[in-house]
Amino acid sequence: MVESINTKVELVEKATSYLGAGTYGQLIVGNKGFEFFNDKNVRDYIQIPWEEVDSVIASVIFGGKTIPRFAIKTKANGTYTFSSKDAKATLRAIRNHMDPNKMVRSLSFWDVVKRSVSNIFHKKNKNK
Repeated sequence: MVESINTKVELVEKATSYLGAGTYGQLIVGNKGFEFFNDKNVRDYIQIPWEEVDSVIASVIFGGKTIPRFAIKTKANGTYTFSSKDAKATLRAIRNHMDPNKMVRSLSFWDVVKRSVSNIFHKKNKNK
């Protein structure tokens, strides 16, 4: 059986991990780190200590009314993407343990389109 790295639990929420295929489980935000445990496979878990978290990237839509997904970028092991039943409460609990300046919004679809179009025109003007 897997042991939690946390000694105090602040939030337990139903969630989905998008590491490979989507898996359903429980996420736990505690005093020592962020954890995700799969509902069906006890050997499938993710434990991220707060010292290892580099930033949190949230996908915000409809002016902040909905946060469908968020990602935790670690210093050494890459990015882990999750969605939870109440993402705002999850992000508030995470914010208590890290610098709020390291919590950022991801680019929206239109921001990506605008950047790519401006890059195309910028490259054309540079070649002239």
